[in-house]
Amino acid sequence: MSSDTAEGAPAPATAPATALPTEPERKRILTGDRPTGRLHLGHLVGSLLNRVKLQSQYDTILIVADLHMLTTKQTKEDIEAIAENARGMVLDYLAAGIDPDKATIYLQSAIPEIYELNTLLQNMVTVNRLARLPSIKEMARNAHLDDESMPYGLLGYPVLQAADILLPRAHLVPVGKDNLAHVEITREIARRFNRLYGEVFPEPDPMLGEVPSLVGTDGKGKMSKSAGNAIMLGDDSKTVARKIRKAYTDPARVHADVPGKVEGNTVFEYFEVVKRPEDEAMIEDFKTRYRAGTVGDVEVKEALIEALERYLEPIRERMRHYEQESGLVDEILFEGTQRVRELARETMREVRKAMGVERAYTRFRRKAEQRAKKKKKKE
Repeated sequence: MSSDTAEGAPAPATAPATALPTEPERKRILTGDRPTGRLHLGHLVGSLLNRVKLQSQYDTILIVADLHMLTTKQTKEDIEAIAENARGMVLDYLAAGIDPDKATIYLQSAIPEIYELNTLLQNMVTVNRLARLPSIKEMARNAHLDDESMPYGLLGYPVLQAADILLPRAHLVPVGKDNLAHVEITREIARRFNRLYGEVFPEPDPMLGEVPSLVGTDGKGKMSKSAGNAIMLGDDSKTVARKIRKAYTDPARVHADVPGKVEGNTVFEYFEVVKRPEDEAMIEDFKTRYRAGTVGDVEVKEALIEALERYLEPIRERMRHYEQESGLVDEILFEGTQRVRELARETMREVRKAMGVERAYTRFRRKAEQRAKKKKKKE
């Protein structure tokens, strides 16, 4: 694990007392998640550990993207669950090693300027350009939406993402290859805006990384809470052990003496995630014996349960610590949102000035004020 998530409880996290300073030479990154539920082992290895490393190198902003959630979850019950889900997600961030003194965490819907910028940026891209994005079609399929039922907000998802990135004027966006096209949309929008109205936005660069996709315990796809195949960061020891003992391995291996496949085997994929240097010899021995049919799934799974316990217990310990800090998560979200609001106000002042969208009203107001003064003199 990263040094920021090493064993042993960290110093208690506290919300920053004032807005975090931004060093001029530090580039700003923006990333985050939709508050649809608690986070799992796949989130940890896929993005959280990378964010823990990046927070010491960059001015890091993490968005709790509740407006994006509304593109596929719009019921009153979904909206009512945002507060609890956001708190839980931030708690998982802290348990994974995110430090609120290094990273700013904010609630997307609490930034009024995001609605305004999203409206203005919608005119910087065509419908055909958005419709060509494979990720939008995939999101629609995952939400069981067809062309007739897909809301405009889902088609415009990349535009709202662009507003998220450009509002705090982020320089870098950590993404995997599957989301690279979304950052390119943001770059195109920034270029078009700057060409039409003058330089306001930096053109953000993708911070491309190999974002590993961890297979679920059923071996049928990537780990997902909705699919019921996830090991949650907050799962206790008994729950983790139960899930691993039921985990998918090699369906062709009906007996322990039948040679099995290691490649694509869920248990061995998990070993690669949680192993320590001193575990290498044991894992290689398991692989050799598994291929030869001289070790059973039960023995391998019990060893994995022990390895997962060592890996997850420090995270659980931090989670228990932060759960006892009443109001801490709310304070972190409030302070982070206040900081991003300051950045948003500054950006929107420049956007309005560059576009001139307030000039007409300013003229109307001045004329009205002049007329009111004349009326007053006549009275």
